[in-house]
Amino acid sequence: MPSLSTRSVAEVAAARHSCRAFTDRPVEPALVRELLQTAQLAPSWCNVQPWQVHVTAGDQTDALRRFLAERIPEATASYDVTPPGPYTGVHAERRRQSGLALYDSVGIAREDKAARFAQAWRNFTFFDAPHVAVLSVDSDLGPYALVDAGVWLSHFLLAATDVGVATIAQAAIASYSPLVREFFDLPDERHVVCAVSFGYADEGDVVNDFRTTRADLADVVDARGFDSWE
Repeated sequence: MPSLSTRSVAEVAAARHSCRAFTDRPVEPALVRELLQTAQLAPSWCNVQPWQVHVTAGDQTDALRRFLAERIPEATASYDVTPPGPYTGVHAERRRQSGLALYDSVGIAREDKAARFAQAWRNFTFFDAPHVAVLSVDSDLGPYALVDAGVWLSHFLLAATDVGVATIAQAAIASYSPLVREFFDLPDERHVVCAVSFGYADEGDVVNDFRTTRADLADVVDARGFDSWE
């Protein structure tokens, strides 16, 4: 493994954020392999390790970018994995706040639909990242394979953050799962979960100053039987 930082897991988790502007500097292949080896340590149900990962660099990232740009306008959105239904209540509010904060960070007015579309489209150009990792699972393994894939994803994101590699997990790519499977020549039983664009952050782009917030523990944790909790 590369020389890891002396930061704690909590510090690395706090440092992680979704990068939405990358430089064209590629990540060294040896480092990409080491990040994947770290993610491969993720636990899974009965150690089945249901994930498959397709990683691109150089002309293959560019080819995927072009392929999606050419095919999406004439395609119908289609997920392999059922996406969330309409958000309501606190979940809708969290989503709204996150979206408004993103648009505010790049100076997009709420009523500017063209600019909002252009920002959303950047998901399909991978925010100019030099690398994309597409995560998929075997559909026959059921919902817990998706849980396992999420654990793999968290390992990869934190390992990358620890060594200064920026990332963004993108469910948007999964909204055109058949196209992704076509590009990578995946069988129908391989279900696309998400993609991760990664590389080095463009620190001069204001979009990378944007951060989301997190709910208080009291809002999400029911703690019982502890002598002291506050």
